[in-house]
Order: sequence, then structure tokens, then C-alpha cells
Amino acid sequence: MSGVSVRLRHLGLTIALACAALAGGPASAQDDAGLQAFLQSIRSKAIAEGVSPATFDSVAPTLTYNPRVIQLDRGQPEAAPNAPIPPFAPYRAQHVDAARITAGRAAYQRSRGRLARIEAETGVPEQIMVAIWGHETNYGRVMGGFDLPRSLATLAYEGRRRQLFTDEFIAALKMIDRGVPRSRLIGSWAGAFGGPQFLPSVYLRLARDGDGDGRADIWSSEADTLASIANYFVNAGWRPGQPWGFAVTVPGSLNRAALGTSTVSPRCPRVHERHSRWKTMREWRALGLVPQGRGWPADDMLATLLEPDGPGRTAYLLTGNYRVILDYNCSNFYALSVGLLADEIVR
Repeated sequence: MSGVSVRLRHLGLTIALACAALAGGPASAQDDAGLQAFLQSIRSKAIAEGVSPATFDSVAPTLTYNPRVIQLDRGQPEAAPNAPIPPFAPYRAQHVDAARITAGRAAYQRSRGRLARIEAETGVPEQIMVAIWGHETNYGRVMGGFDLPRSLATLAYEGRRRQLFTDEFIAALKMIDRGVPRSRLIGSWAGAFGGPQFLPSVYLRLARDGDGDGRADIWSSEADTLASIANYFVNAGWRPGQPWGFAVTVPGSLNRAALGTSTVSPRCPRVHERHSRWKTMREWRALGLVPQGRGWPADDMLATLLEPDGPGRTAYLLTGNYRVILDYNCSNFYALSVGLLADEIVR
């Protein structure tokens, strides 16, 4: 073989190896092997928690590592906890927009009888159920296309939140054992699915049959989706008859330094540290706050103050029910937008 031929063959091999590396060939095979080793390491735990060996052994070997899931996970705000907090106004404009309000009003009117029955049973307002549904999946239009067991196994194997995603992977297998078809397990990259975007463990605890057919079908049944959202809120402590909060105008003379709180929340402390200490509506009124477009609730109702865009901009007094919305998704921007969308839906 000539020297030129040897060099050309070597160059071709080099290019082929480079292309394989760029395509994730060897690395992907290594990740797949690592994932399978990890899954076998949790097999006994899954079976001890009630997963049938047949289900584990039919699902686990089919799963491969999904690098896209890890990429998306590492881009989440909680992965950069010290990043500056952006203004709320652009988020509100995107999530409480005319299209979402119009679609929410249509869903509300379409389901009034069903919603009224669920509210009577649970105390959760009709518009709150619809607003959660609208925020999570745009009223069932966008529910994700990721294979849930694969995503959950990948996230558990990667390890940033291993315990959480190991438990959710096992819960997904329990769903299969309880009769949920494997083909139904499609959702977001982070493992949430259906109209309410429940994680598997939440589905097992709180999903409800809202249409009386004996199944909690949160994928295609509006009744089951709305009943399941309401049940989540009841479980999280929703108080019937209490608003989530409302916009207020704050006087320039307000002494904000005197309103700070020393309470540290064990969950998402950065979200809660932006809230003031709790005061009654009577006390807030005495400090010169004025509701925007509504009257004052009961004098003895407690609320905390949030100024998401700082002094001089719209502020909000938030009740204990706002904390229930935070339980669904611990983000001030999310919870404010849910409340504001709910208000618009029935306006």
C-alpha cells in the first residue's frame, strides 16, 4: 500500500471517528450502559415499594439515556439560584395575554355545569381550576412529547436530583401496574404529564375521576383534569371563600424596612423572602394601601405584600390561598399570573 493510500485511509478513519464523537456515538453508548447499570441498582428498591418484577423488567431494558433532557434541566432557573430576578411585567404580558384569556373564557363557559359541581364539592373556584389548566397546558393543547420513563430514568441517573427522580420513575412504573397503558406515559421533559401536568407520584395520590367512568384520565378528559386540579388544591389547604390576592396601590410613605420578615421558608426560600410579614387587611388599610378595582376583604383576613417590580409599580396583597398556588409551582411569577388569569376569565 502506498504512503498516500495509508495517509488517506488514516484521514478517513480520523474523520469517521470525529463524526461519531459529534453524533454522540461512543459517549451515548457509555451513557446507555451507565443508565442500565443504574436502573439495575434500583430494581430491588422498586420491587420493595410494590412495582411488579414483570413491569420493571419489561420497561427498564428498553430505556436509553436522553441528553436533551439533561440539557433542558441544566437550563432551569433553579440550576442558577443566584441569577438576578427579572421584572414581572414581561412575564405577565406573555402568560396573561389576550389569546389565553379568550381561550380561558371559552373553556370556562363550555364547562360551567361541571365546574360548578366541582367547586361545590371542593370549595376551589371554577376560574382557578381553569387558570391552572391554561397555564400548564394551554387548556390541553400542549402536553409534551417526551417518553416519561426514559426522561425520569435519565434525570435520576444524572444525579442532580437523584432521589426525586428515582421516586418518580418508580411511581411511573406503579402507574403501569395499576393499568395505565405504557403508551400513555408521554409528557414534559421533566416528567409531568396530562392536563394538570402532574408528576407520577402526584397522579397516584391526587388524580380524580371527574366524569364517573371509573378512571382518572387526565390526558383526554376535561372533567378528570379539572377535578384533579381541584383535589390538588384541597390537599394543599385551599380555604373556600378567600381570594388569592389582589392588586393594590402603595403609598410612597410606606416604611418597607419595618415590614421585613425573618421567617425562612424550607421550600424555595428565594420566592418567599420577597414577601413582607403578615398583617391583617385592617392593618394594611391603616398603612394607606388602596385596592385597585375592588373593595377590601374581611378586616381580620391576613395577607402579605409583594412588589414584584419594586416600589412605585403595581403591588399585591396575597392571602394564604396564594401559598396554595405556590405549592403547585413555587414561582411568584407563575402564581401571580394564575391569579390574574383567573380574574380575567370571569371578568
